[in-house]
Amino acid sequence: MQKKIAIMQPTFLPWLGFFSLIDTVDEFIFFDNVQFEKRSWQQRNKIRTYGSEIWVSVPVSSKGKRSQKIKDAEIIYEGQRSALDKIVSTIEVNYRKAPFYQYYVDEIASIFAQKPKYISDLNQNLIEWACKKLQIDTPFVKSSSLNVSGSKSDLLVNICKLQMSRHYISPPGSKVYLDESTAFQDAEISITYFNYKHPKYKQMHGEFVPYMCVLDLLFNAGPESGAIMRLGNS
Repeated sequence: MQKKIAIMQPTFLPWLGFFSLIDTVDEFIFFDNVQFEKRSWQQRNKIRTYGSEIWVSVPVSSKGKRSQKIKDAEIIYEGQRSALDKIVSTIEVNYRKAPFYQYYVDEIASIFAQKPKYISDLNQNLIEWACKKLQIDTPFVKSSSLNVSGSKSDLLVNICKLQMSRHYISPPGSKVYLDESTAFQDAEISITYFNYKHPKYKQMHGEFVPYMCVLDLLFNAGPESGAIMRLGNS
């Protein structure tokens, strides 16, 4: 059986499809040595509110650092009450009445309280924690720890080769630029595009709103979260 891998940037509190992709592969690569993008999923995500939804964002130092890589992007900590403290408070305000909020809040708060220097470390810590709660045991590797070079499709192919994978699982959003290259075809590495159908679950605050961060599922569904997430696998 071919080893399947996925290669994705470490994003902030990702949605369910991100975790389902991790659950599908044999190895997941945190793509942390590519350029950091301001106001992207790398530093923010959505939570459900009484009205609809809001963004929660981690401030990152970017002035004069247009070409910095994700692994080098530093979180900004200012004042006695940091932005991470404010995120924890925002989560509390909107989820404290959720059925399983108390199951997870202390562990989440402790991750934020570590105040890591880099956004990639915060994101990876949160992703690995959520994977444990969703019963996902896929191993992780940082791309920055691998001795590979190249750009775009060539870089992805070189990572696959180094990790001895002949089957790359990609989110559908990457299809356009992957189709522009013959790198995977030339290397005889197959590509499968992972499509995820968002499942519905009992959610606070009225009518169901999809594509929230993973905390929304955990706070609302608790131990059933992993089973609910897998309902969207295709």
